[in-house]
Amino acid sequence: MRILLLTAALIAAPAFAQDDGISGEASINGSRTTGNTETTDVGGALNLGWTTGDWRQKFDAAVDYGEISDVESKNRFRLGYQIDRDINERLYAYANADYFQDEFGAYKYGTFVGGGLGYHAILPGNIKWDLEAGPGYRRQKTREPINVGPASLIESELAGRAFSDFEYDFNDNVSLYNRTELITSSSDTYIWNDIGVTAQMFENFALRASFRVDTHSDVPVGREKTDTITRLGVVYSIN
Repeated sequence: MRILLLTAALIAAPAFAQDDGISGEASINGSRTTGNTETTDVGGALNLGWTTGDWRQKFDAAVDYGEISDVESKNRFRLGYQIDRDINERLYAYANADYFQDEFGAYKYGTFVGGGLGYHAILPGNIKWDLEAGPGYRRQKTREPINVGPASLIESELAGRAFSDFEYDFNDNVSLYNRTELITSSSDTYIWNDIGVTAQMFENFALRASFRVDTHSDVPVGREKTDTITRLGVVYSIN
């Protein structure tokens, strides 16, 4: 159902973008996962950005779903939003919020809300590199049973965030991105890295191969600390 809803959004997004000045991309892919689950699955993503006066906003959503012998084996969903504003040519302030839900991961669901400062380490050209850091508030639910009954532990605490967004255009048709985020608190440090190469095919369509690693420092007994996802998919540019 989530994939169907996301696909509908992908179809509607180009018309909406033309009226409201929204740009971004939509993608549908297949993937192979190792770690907590080992399966072949499908997924989709939607990344949008727009500017209102001096404010820039970004929205992204992603879903991965898999089955083994008609039995659900993977069900991961994520939403993210960020708003920022330049202070000068290189420095900017931002606020962001993220939510994830994972039916088979070490953590069932989690939210993070924070803000801080960003820095354009390399101004946009054929190379772009942004760095961000700041405090926030994290709340996530583990799958580990506590002493009373089979309930899971919910952790709510202050956290710190660091983020790196690097992009490099080899030429007009081939580009590379590498994004890394770290969220740390007293109970857990979470790091993910997503690297991918995009090759233009025709008009607004491109092929993309990517590899993502998600790692938690502290997980419930019986759960893996690291998950990996290898994706190959089609990307549609919205502009």
